[in-house]
Amino acid sequence: MNKTTILTSAGMLAAISIVFQIVHIGYLTQWGMWIDFVAIPWIIAYFLFGWRGALTVSVVTAIAITIVAPSTWLGAIMKWIATFPIWFIPFAFQKISKLKLEDFKKLRIIITCLVLAVILRGLLVTPLNYFYAIPIWTGMSPSQAMAFLPWWILFGLNAIQGILEFVIAWLLVFRFRLERFAVWE
Repeated sequence: MNKTTILTSAGMLAAISIVFQIVHIGYLTQWGMWIDFVAIPWIIAYFLFGWRGALTVSVVTAIAITIVAPSTWLGAIMKWIATFPIWFIPFAFQKISKLKLEDFKKLRIIITCLVLAVILRGLLVTPLNYFYAIPIWTGMSPSQAMAFLPWWILFGLNAIQGILEFVIAWLLVFRFRLERFAVWE
């Protein structure tokens, strides 16, 4: 597969992600966080094209979210930061352990990557929400945000979102055979 095909495929995945943002299929929780499908193409891009594919699709989508979503730049930044660990941890694990694409079919590797990614996601987004996003979005102080949305709920919602993104992307790539289009370095 040549670079033009990879770039076209990344563009298609970004377009799908942008459509998911515009249509916003998902569930709006009572705390204002969406459980949605926007970042699933980002994880698919990682499995198909490695970290460059995931970075390309996620950045293009984040720019589009800034333009088309009611949450504007704040939602785009938070979505990007929250989803970054979901594709970065498998990449780091791949580099450290010298994994090949087919190694991601092994349950032990998938569970290890997913657990570490969800923990890192929670560790990143919990303080960012309390001290950055919620105060900007709602005007609440960090202590008011913590009272409104306890850390375990915030962490749990992000865990659900991260697991959903990863599992659906993994199923599409490895069970529905999108892996046949993968180009790994």
